[in-house]
Amino acid sequence: MKTVKIYTLKSLVNMLFVLLLLTTACGQPGSNSKAELVKGNDTGTMVETPEIDIQAAILSGNYEAVEQHIKAGTDIDKKDAMSGSTPLITAASFGKNKIAQALIDAGADLTLKNNDGSTALHAAAFFCRVEIVQMLLEAKADKTTRNNFGATARESVTGPFEEVKPIYIMLQQQLSPLGLELDLSEIEKTRPVISMMLQ
Repeated sequence: MKTVKIYTLKSLVNMLFVLLLLTTACGQPGSNSKAELVKGNDTGTMVETPEIDIQAAILSGNYEAVEQHIKAGTDIDKKDAMSGSTPLITAASFGKNKIAQALIDAGADLTLKNNDGSTALHAAAFFCRVEIVQMLLEAKADKTTRNNFGATARESVTGPFEEVKPIYIMLQQQLSPLGLELDLSEIEKTRPVISMMLQ
């Protein structure tokens, strides 16, 4: 049992590190200094790529910019250079429901993993994003995928809450300026619900 606790704690600490790297990288300006014009998919009209990076748009909850990125043909599966998180993993982590649904509807790859091997389903489950977990399950996300620590998304929420509570507190303190909102009492109540959803 101690081995499982140690691996779970290592997994959570690594997730914290990856999230910190993600948020640091998202603040960096993109490699393109000018917006590009890309032919839109549906109407044949030109759609301008927003100046704001898609990851930064997600963190700030800028749904319109994300939609514009999708219409402009931005690679919605492009991994962040530091954390390996895709836009969908970021949306799942930060609880951006509408943005997550837009990315899923646009065909985001549900199988892609970040640097610690977590998929969007792992992130949504860990942060107890019930709606996003449901969206991902409806889109046929694989519940059996394991991260680099051998854990499925379900296994990330099956341990005792008191053991992982310090991780949630640390994440809230470090990432709340970037928009991470965590209600610890709600997370404690929701972890068993997520676990049941992922059976």
